[in-house]
Amino acid sequence: MTRLKALNPEQAEGKTKNLFDSIQSKMGLVPNMMRTMGNSPALLEGTLLLSNAMGNGLLGAKTAELIALAVAESNGCKYCLGAHTFVGASVFKMDAKTLNEARKGNGADTKTDAILKFAKALVNKQGQVNDADVHSIKSAGVSEAEICEVIGHVALNILTNYFNTTALTEPDFPEVEAVAV
Repeated sequence: MTRLKALNPEQAEGKTKNLFDSIQSKMGLVPNMMRTMGNSPALLEGTLLLSNAMGNGLLGAKTAELIALAVAESNGCKYCLGAHTFVGASVFKMDAKTLNEARKGNGADTKTDAILKFAKALVNKQGQVNDADVHSIKSAGVSEAEICEVIGHVALNILTNYFNTTALTEPDFPEVEAVAV
């Protein structure tokens, strides 16, 4: 049972209605996470703005999905695991092995592997990474701008993970259980 109520988009008003209308026009639906975040238009708008900004970065949407899976697994967020597994498979045509390896923090190439390991380190060390962690990601050819974006993606996904695990958001996508938590 959910802890926070998902709003009905047809009954939303004001800023929340405007945000829901925008989401609906882009996605064709308003996912339950966003419907629940709509209780606070400030949170919903901030999440959307950060998500849009990160989506226009250097790392690209596929890498962002892989980071989201690594972070969701670390935080045990079933809602986000389901959503990002679905998007990874259906939108980016990633196979089950790639998706499962990302959850463990393993990438298919050196650069992606370093990005996912750094993302996991950020979560597991609560942001307190060390010189070796930063040296390792830089040694894999990840630029400082890309490292900044990894941190941004991790922060965005921690926000959504914590939100969904607190709210017990009703899943919109097939459920995926966390195994590494």
